Amino acid sequence: SARWPIEPAKACAKIQRVLVTGISGNLGQRVAPLLSGYDLVTVDLYPPPKDVSCGKFVQLDLSEPAGQTQLARLLKNENIEAVLHLAFVIDPVRTGIVDAARMWQANVAATQRLLEAVADANSNGTAVRLFVFPSSVSAYGQDLPGQVTEEAELLAHTLPYAVHKREADEICQKMYPSLGGCALYVYRPSIFAGKTMDNFILRAIRGKASGRGWLARTLERAGWKLPMVMPASASGENLFQYVHVDDVARVLQWTLEHFQPGHLKIINLAGRGEGVTFAECARLAGTPVVHLPSEKWVVALLRILWAIGLSGMPPQVIPYFLGSYTMDTTRLREEIGADYESVVRFTSREALLDSF
Repeated sequence: SARWPIEPAKACAKIQRVLVTGISGNLGQRVAPLLSGYDLVTVDLYPPPKDVSCGKFVQLDLSEPAGQTQLARLLKNENIEAVLHLAFVIDPVRTGIVDAARMWQANVAATQRLLEAVADANSNGTAVRLFVFPSSVSAYGQDLPGQVTEEAELLAHTLPYAVHKREADEICQKMYPSLGGCALYVYRPSIFAGKTMDNFILRAIRGKASGRGWLARTLERAGWKLPMVMPASASGENLFQYVHVDDVARVLQWTLEHFQPGHLKIINLAGRGEGVTFAECARLAGTPVVHLPSEKWVVALLRILWAIGLSGMPPQVIPYFLGSYTMDTTRLREEIGADYESVVRFTSREALLDSF
């Protein structure tokens, strides 16, 4: 934790004006009802469902420089006091942004541009007092050595989503001293789960096609359960942690109400309890596992399924499926304190089970 000198009067004032990016994503939709007491300005590439209370909504494309400039202008013109920067292309097929360069613009360049806008808005005093960015366990890289702490090196590579999370995480830390007293909270959540979640990871575990092609739609309508494909060398004993998306939403709400002004906080975020092995994930979902001779065979098959629109799983994700991903969450428990069990309500296993 680091701290920027602030004025005591500012520290006591309640946040009112909040900018939320990515309001139409699953996390954005889950956090929106919890922010009814705030004046919201929200943005996304697509409008949220009509039943999502989103305050003043502005549709813009963060993968374009014009959209990034428009967002920076909104930050200043709307007198924003806190930012929940949730916009991030995680599932390229379902988002519709499959071009790697455009994905990088939306994920990394847009994050830097928004932080620069915060620094500019705070050049004459701390107007924007809080910036929250959800990074990811994937930023640590593949196959973690036990439960990693927040001090572990960020070694993500190969998979664009993981690399972009690492780069954006590093940009947040690098730019913190220039933010003019704005508190910066970087959470590193494990895999999102819950009944409302629908991404290529959970679809693979559920045995559902994750592509957007006609074949994927046909198999989904028919209710076919597709096997998970792994190399013969995979034992299935690698551990994953999950976090319920509703718990993440509650953590964001808690942060708005309890953040420490001027501080930099980097915090691992996972469900309570132990992780779940890959083999148990498949068993709990009732999804069969088919083993191919080697990892190269699996990657080659995924490339074919991606090309024909049956799978939305990037072939580069396979090394991340074969490793263990568990984090130490001591800092999270200490940060939230007495509110911990009312905020983080699900264990990793319960979060995964709720996805089924």
